[in-house]
Amino acid sequence: MNKRKGKKTWIILVGFILLAAFVWLNNTSLFYSKETNYKIMAHRGLAQTFDISTVESDTNTAEIIYPPEHPYLENTISSMKAAFDHGADIVELDIKLTKDRQLAVFHDFTLEYRTNGKGEVKDYTMEELKKLDIGYRYTADNGVTFPFRGQGVGMMPSLDDVFAAFPNKAFLIHDKDGDIGTTKVLWDNYLSEMSKKQLNQITVYGDGDSDGFDYLRSNNSEMKLLTKDMMINALLKYELLGWTGYIPKELHNMELHLPLNYAKYLWGWPNKFVDRMESVNTRVVIVEGNGKWSEGFDTKVSLDKIPAGYQGYIWTNRVDRVAE
Repeated sequence: MNKRKGKKTWIILVGFILLAAFVWLNNTSLFYSKETNYKIMAHRGLAQTFDISTVESDTNTAEIIYPPEHPYLENTISSMKAAFDHGADIVELDIKLTKDRQLAVFHDFTLEYRTNGKGEVKDYTMEELKKLDIGYRYTADNGVTFPFRGQGVGMMPSLDDVFAAFPNKAFLIHDKDGDIGTTKVLWDNYLSEMSKKQLNQITVYGDGDSDGFDYLRSNNSEMKLLTKDMMINALLKYELLGWTGYIPKELHNMELHLPLNYAKYLWGWPNKFVDRMESVNTRVVIVEGNGKWSEGFDTKVSLDKIPAGYQGYIWTNRVDRVAE
């Protein structure tokens, strides 16, 4: 009996060792190149930055910018051009629906945070919005001076303007309205008319009504989409079975924004995970720290945290510094 029991224990032990070896070999990035080759996603082009540790959900970030180091304002054609010129692979931008059912490229829920206007984007036509000064309220010294006042007149672009200026570039579009009305206009009036090649360079994300993203998915099964709920649901399933190499269908045709502090717990992180996601048309983007308030890799110190050999995308608010 003792011999049989010992043999059984030995078989279990060997089986456990073999399973552990399989899991390790199937998920290690040890055999990947250590050469750094990440790609860059520029948040709102090249924008003015601020102390992110002071930001709350209702903070007017235009009133707390650092002393300007460059002349660019977020979500403008010039800021996007600067980002691409510095080496950005993708530019992120924000959209909101106008009174005349066009899509304005603007972030805030109220015009008063940055512009000389009042109310919301939806209260104005695109032509009226182009008359506003989008640099009107930026200040780095609590309102003593306004370094961009008078320089932003006519600089709020429509999504048409962006696509006309950069017909062959990749964009991440943030649906700031979060309702199906805006998402339907985005698809019906813009994306549905694109070639497959153009559409492959467009990703849409947001935190609002899932009906809008269901509408996008029903019209195109391969376009990259992202909502927080989609990502959490997909990654929970991956954590259960990803050690085998299985990729849940919920992770197909997505974009993942992963805070670096949490990404390291994913099976295959970093390089095997990125490879797996690319095999199902899913883009991996890492954000700095816990990912709060669009925290990006904006300094040399933060860039040093990127895993060796990482082949995915990084999120940055200062593509000019990253390029350096």
